[in-house]
Amino acid sequence: MTSRTVKLLADATTPEELFHGQWQGRPSKLDAFKPYLDDRWNQGCTNAWTVWEEVVPLGYQGSYQQVRAYFREKRLSQGSVTARPPSPRVVAGWILRRPESFTETEHLRLKAVLVHCPGLDALAGHVRFFGQMLTERRGERLPQWLDAVRRDDLPSLSDGKPTGHKIGDGQ
Repeated sequence: MTSRTVKLLADATTPEELFHGQWQGRPSKLDAFKPYLDDRWNQGCTNAWTVWEEVVPLGYQGSYQQVRAYFREKRLSQGSVTARPPSPRVVAGWILRRPESFTETEHLRLKAVLVHCPGLDALAGHVRFFGQMLTERRGERLPQWLDAVRRDDLPSLSDGKPTGHKIGDGQ
């Protein structure tokens, strides 16, 4: 060991002070799949091997040991260990893009967001249907789309008027 390393070790008052360096905060292959792992954990599936077998076909290329360590951390922690949620801008981008252009990871992360927010899931469905209507030039579907939007009564699709009228009310 160098004298610098010895000094660093001698000066540390707690083990946590030694946890720094090139590996700290570095992204792992597991990061993109943490929303899926969290969903499976919340559904009651706490078997790391089972979940590892599920994520490998979805594109996970890391080791079983990483999944096992993540689940072990969840078991031992008092609080919830979760992946950082995507920003609203990222989620909006996913909703506005064609689903076939998604990577498997983006698809999993959007699915995890939509599972936890039924209103956003309904909104995404309406936005996708509207986009499909436009790209396929199927204007005759507009009344059907407007009826579906009215039935769901989503505030995010309101016209912004204080009277409460929704898009397509004709008022």
